[in-house]
Amino acid sequence: MELHEVSQDLFGPLAHLAGDWEGSDGTDFSFHHEEKVTGTTPYFEKVQLKPFGPVDNGQQHLYGLDYRMAAWRISELDDDPFHTEVGYWLYDPEAEFLTRCFMIPRGSVLIASAPVLKSATEFLLRAERGATTNGILSNPYLDANARSDSYEIKISLSPNGWSYESTTVLSMSVLDKPLHHTDRNSLTLTKG
Repeated sequence: MELHEVSQDLFGPLAHLAGDWEGSDGTDFSFHHEEKVTGTTPYFEKVQLKPFGPVDNGQQHLYGLDYRMAAWRISELDDDPFHTEVGYWLYDPEAEFLTRCFMIPRGSVLIASAPVLKSATEFLLRAERGATTNGILSNPYLDANARSDSYEIKISLSPNGWSYESTTVLSMSVLDKPLHHTDRNSLTLTKG
């Protein structure tokens, strides 16, 4: 599907996200295993969102973006990315419902959704561990040592790009209280 075929009527707010994006203002607040402390890491990110659809689930018709993301610590731009994700952003134009589903290679899978109007320029998606919809799954090691209990991401669209802030609440075996792992970045279009 060509980018010029991505209409807001079918893709809702995802129409604004189709294309290749970059952002160098990323900040990651997380646990640093080497130092055994929490801290902030600046990062550079590339995101690729390719449109497809419709995908038909009986009477439901979804339009989506094939999603690929990679992030590098600013201090390690020549190395392999420290974080990657693959997945889909999906929109049901009839129900005006948006879903983000993705996997990270550490062994976690997540589906977060919410009702979102076609014209929305800001929206919030959530997921909870144990939910049969909008849920989080992890491999046994992560579930025992760095369990993801909840996730939310707030997306803000603007004429010049988009930004996000995501928070994953983790129960970590090395900490005595939940960790609010937060990532945020602003992205600009490099290829549309």
